[in-house]
Formats: sequence, structure tokens, C-alpha cells
Amino acid sequence: MASKTTSKSGIQVWFRRLIAAVFLAGQVAVHLLKAKGNPRNIREQMAVVGPDSLAIALITAAFVGMVFTIQVAREFLNFGAGQAVGGVLALALTRELAPVLTAVVIAGRVGSAFAAEIGTMQVTEQIDALYVLKTDPIDYLVIPRVIACASMLPILTIISLVTGLFGGLIIATTLYDISQATFLESIRSFLQFWDLCSALIKSVIFGALVATIGCSWGLTTTGGAKGVGESTTTAVVTALIAIFIFNFFLSWLMFQGPGRDLIN
Repeated sequence: MASKTTSKSGIQVWFRRLIAAVFLAGQVAVHLLKAKGNPRNIREQMAVVGPDSLAIALITAAFVGMVFTIQVAREFLNFGAGQAVGGVLALALTRELAPVLTAVVIAGRVGSAFAAEIGTMQVTEQIDALYVLKTDPIDYLVIPRVIACASMLPILTIISLVTGLFGGLIIATTLYDISQATFLESIRSFLQFWDLCSALIKSVIFGALVATIGCSWGLTTTGGAKGVGESTTTAVVTALIAIFIFNFFLSWLMFQGPGRDLIN
């Protein structure tokens, strides 16, 4: 009985924090329209989100591209459609895998750091000190992180896309004897400008989600060190759920209607 009560209480707390995150997103939008934010903090957070996260994003993208090629190339060759392997990989990476997996990496690495850092500031009353100094925590802490994630994640996504395609190219040419020219021509034929635009749009939204959720969970942290740990964990889980849900609706909106003839 006690465990059920605790579980129910935990769900209620989670929903309250989710509502707080929605309100924080609205405040962020208002502050962005007023062009508020700390330039130095923005530059620092861009370095954290971008260059500091590049290595893990590239490793993830390279192996995803290679694994996807292994799974697809064998089956396509059996059906005599080996010339489509590069294009299918390009579409999968551009429309879904690159933006989603890069956002997942950022949520695990950066979103958790945001929640832990701001949560520690909250439980040690540093946030209250900002109010005493007449400094708005949203302008000083949240806006720089949202701008950094929303601006750097598209760049990381494009770099991850190129890395994933390169990994797929290596596997296709070395293991399945698909020529480099055939692979690259397939990418050129399949990929359209809108596919790249959709990846960038998704990345901007995912970046804003990760930053907003991480900051909101940090600002609503209570309970000392234990609370900081719980906020960090639930912030990452919530960010991942939000990414997958938003990805579904964005994909549904962007790619409705009949598809084009990719083989011919």
C-alpha cells in the first residue's frame, strides 16, 4: 500500500513539474521576443553543447550508419536493388536517425548537466541570490541554454548525418561490393532539399525541448543532494519521451501524402 501511495505521489509530482516546464517554455518565448539573455553565458553554453559533445555524436552517427547499411544492403541485394542502398540510408538518417539520435545524445549529456547544475543552485539557494541581485534566472540561466541547444543541435545533426553516410559508404563498398559512384548517385537521387530542412527543423525543436526540460527540472528541484539526483534522472527520461512524441507529430506533419517513386 505504501509503495502504491509513493508511486502515485511521484506521478503527481512529475505532472506538476511537467506543467511548470510548459509555463517555463512560454516565459522563454516571451523573453526571446524581447531579445533578453546574457551573451557571455550563451557563448559558454554553445561550447558545452557543440564542441564538447561533438565526439560522442560522431561516434554514435558512424556506427548507426554502418549498422543500418549492414541490415539494409544484404536484403536489398537479394531483391536486386543494391543501387538504392545509399539513398535509403540517406533518407533514414536525414529524416529520422540523425536528428533523433543526436538529440538523444544531447539529452543524456547536456540535459542532465543542466538539471544537475541548476538543481544544485536551487537547493543551495543560489537562485534566490540572483533575485536579490535583481537578476532574472530565466535571462541569466535558461535563455543561454535554450539558445545554445537550439542553435548547436542542427549543426551537430548535419555533421552526424555526413558521418553516418560516410560510415555507410565504407560498409557498402568494403563488405557488399557496392561501388562508391553507385552509392553516392543513389544519395543524390533520393535526397531532396526538404529532407534536409526537416532535419534542421526537428533539431531546433528538439534542442529547445532538451534545454527547457533540463532547466525546468533544475529550477523545481527540492530535497538537497537526493533531489538533485532525482531531478537529473527524471529530466533525461522526460526529455527522451518528449523527443519521441514530438518526432512522431513532426514526421506526420512533414511527410503526409503519397511518397515519390524512388527506384525509377
